[in-house]
Amino acid sequence: MDGRGLCTHHVVTAPLKIVRAQKQYMIDSMGVQYLDCVSNIAHVGHCHPQVVTAGKNQMATLVSAQGFMNDSLNKYVKQLLNYLPDVLCVCYLVNSGSEANDLALRLARSYTNRKDVVVFDEAYHGNLGNLIDISPKMFKRMAQGKKDFVHVIPYPDTYRGMYRDDPRAAEKYVMEAERIISQATRNNRNISCFISECIVVNCGVIVPPRNYYKLLYNLIREAGGVCIADEVQTALGRTGEYFWAFEHYSVIPDIVTTGKPLGNGHPMAAVITTREIADSLGEYYSTFGGNPVACAIGMAVLEVIDNEKLVQSAKAVGKTLLESLTQLKERHSCVGDVRGTGLCLGVEIVEDKCSRKPARELTQAIIMSLKEEHRILIQGQGPNHNVLTITPPMCFTQLNARSLYNALDAVLTAYANRSTLNVEVGSSMVQIPLVSSEDLRNLEEEEEVEGPEAKRPRTSYDDMD
Repeated sequence: MDGRGLCTHHVVTAPLKIVRAQKQYMIDSMGVQYLDCVSNIAHVGHCHPQVVTAGKNQMATLVSAQGFMNDSLNKYVKQLLNYLPDVLCVCYLVNSGSEANDLALRLARSYTNRKDVVVFDEAYHGNLGNLIDISPKMFKRMAQGKKDFVHVIPYPDTYRGMYRDDPRAAEKYVMEAERIISQATRNNRNISCFISECIVVNCGVIVPPRNYYKLLYNLIREAGGVCIADEVQTALGRTGEYFWAFEHYSVIPDIVTTGKPLGNGHPMAAVITTREIADSLGEYYSTFGGNPVACAIGMAVLEVIDNEKLVQSAKAVGKTLLESLTQLKERHSCVGDVRGTGLCLGVEIVEDKCSRKPARELTQAIIMSLKEEHRILIQGQGPNHNVLTITPPMCFTQLNARSLYNALDAVLTAYANRSTLNVEVGSSMVQIPLVSSEDLRNLEEEEEVEGPEAKRPRTSYDDMD
């Protein structure tokens, strides 16, 4: 105890060494199991046996078929296109989200014969050179700065943006975009494309107003550009109800890119576009894109999503979690906003509700306390690194949602009571909340009543070694 009666302990944390994962859990080198609320790459669950088996069987049969007929490629592309509007009928398979976005830029520029790109402020679209150039999150922190062909518009943040809490936010944000695009046109900078996530995860899980994309897509097309939906993080049902995030806004992009969820951790991605845009590109080759192993794994992922009804599950579990987290907003002064859809949610942490000032240090402390005290992995995102981002594997359950809520509630309550844990991170000292022994006992009693969740394997994992 210190002089004020606060619990203060000095703990040095080390990076986790994860050696194994299963379903929505990760296990470190000490055998400690963590609830994974981060890995949107392990879309249908870590090491799903159906996906693992499909990959193993195909790898033992045929790994590469470059330059030859490949039935698995044709079958997979046909199945993937079934989930898209008919006009999006040409699919290129590549190996990463970065490669997909790079190809999408190439398609847009080839089709429009223009170079200039419109992007959201703080957006991130990949780590290739062309994508660093159009990612404000990256180039704003580099010596190169913004290049002339990049035009940055504000992302439609209705919580802390320039038109926050405004019922006409969509129209006003689009008017701001129109001002920037008009200025570019006057400077003889003609627009090739607009690229964005539809649910803007990299900016802190920003959910634009319903009519925003209809208005903005019309503006971009009137300017002669095409619209690219970056679904690298949100595709395949993560946002609940729909298979693609853009469907929430009743729009059809000209080009769709996706990556992370397709292979459940195996490197694969895709670009889907119209026949007219594809024809403008000419020839395209990829040595590894669409190889038989990737297609077998991709097909297994689509089958699991359908068989286990994971889109419907994401909607139901996400609704419960969103409602629970909204209760935290009412209970705790540091929870400024709760937003998202499906299993793509964000909790914005602030110093107080009136100022809405981002509480970056507190956010990191919460993340650490969840990891150290509750064995829950979560991450912070957004320009101010103060948004707790929840993007777990799609097999995340209602009981997982309750566990996350209870843990977060306990951590925030401890913060309000100013019980702290001093944690050394690198050369810095961070204070994180300590959960009281009474809170821990209550959580443990609840788990005893409901049974230890980690010991309840899902039926689809019965064959797991």
